[in-house]
This record gives sequence, C-alpha cells and structure tokens, in this order.
Amino acid sequence: MRGMFSGEGNPIKSNRGFAQFYEANSQTLLVFFARRTLDSETAMDLTAETFAKALLSRKRFRGGSEDEARAWLYGIANHELSRYFRRGAAEQRAMRKLGMTREELDDEDLKRVDELAGISTLRGSVASVLGELSEAHREVLQLRVVEERDYDEVATELGISEVTARARVSRALKALAISLERQPEFEVGPS
Repeated sequence: MRGMFSGEGNPIKSNRGFAQFYEANSQTLLVFFARRTLDSETAMDLTAETFAKALLSRKRFRGGSEDEARAWLYGIANHELSRYFRRGAAEQRAMRKLGMTREELDDEDLKRVDELAGISTLRGSVASVLGELSEAHREVLQLRVVEERDYDEVATELGISEVTARARVSRALKALAISLERQPEFEVGPS
C-alpha cells in the first residue's frame, strides 16, 4: 500500500486500489483477529467479513493517508469483533441445534494462521494469567466463558443473585484483561 495515497482522491475506491489495500493489510488483520479469538477459523471469517464491509463502504471513506485508511479498517474490524463476541454463543448453539456447520479450513491453513498469530504462545500466556487470578475469578470465568452458562445459571451455581453474578464476571474479565495487557505477545496492530 506504500505510495497509494500519494496522489489526489481516494485510491481504495477503485477495484485495483482496494485489491492493493487488501494485499497490504489482510495478513496483519488476520493476526489481529486470531490473537483476540484464539481461533484460526473465526479469524479467517472475521477478516473476510471486515474486508467485505470495507469494500461495500469504501466510497464513504474520506481519509487521505495510509494511516487513516488502516485506522478506518481497524474500526470496522473492532466493530466486527464486538459483534462476534455478542452474538457468538447464541449463534453457535443455534447452528448446533440446526445441524449446520461452517466451511472448514484444511489443517495446513489452520496451522499457518496459528503460526502467524502465535496462538500456542498466546494460549500458554492465557493459561498462566488465569492461574494467577483468584479462585473466585477463575470459577466465575469457567462457568460463564468456558461452559457458556447463562448468568442465572452462574448465580444458581454460586448461590448468589444474578446481578452479583454479572458483577463478578465483569470484574473477573477486567482482571484478566489487565493481566493480559501486560503480556508483550498480546500486542499486534492498532488497538
């Protein structure tokens, strides 16, 4: 993408310009998603969805520099990642109930994404950081995140109110995020 913005106008409005933009940013965006989801297939899906949204809305992009174009792309990416986490658990349950599957990547594709994103290192870091959290935080994260239980189920299991369960999950996720931010292997792309 170097030099794309040296002339007048918006170079990503043309098909050729957008193709260059894709080539210059697709790998780092894939790594961005893989490091946040710890799932290669999800990272591929989110990368494709982000570029599809960018392609459809590229005529509205008003920036004039490479940095502005990347910031615009990562804004779309962050929105897609947020949507993924909000809808993820419910969508996965619905797909299982309907017997639906998404297209699978072959082992070589998965391995390549894992290598690019350093997934094995990240999983080790997450496991290490989880081990440093309090027992209460680990327990609530196990119930809500790993086992994907609803808040009322978490509350019942722990013998607390649903409001308290939500607060504990929130505090545990915040503690996990703060600890993970200190890990250098979690840095990639714009934040």
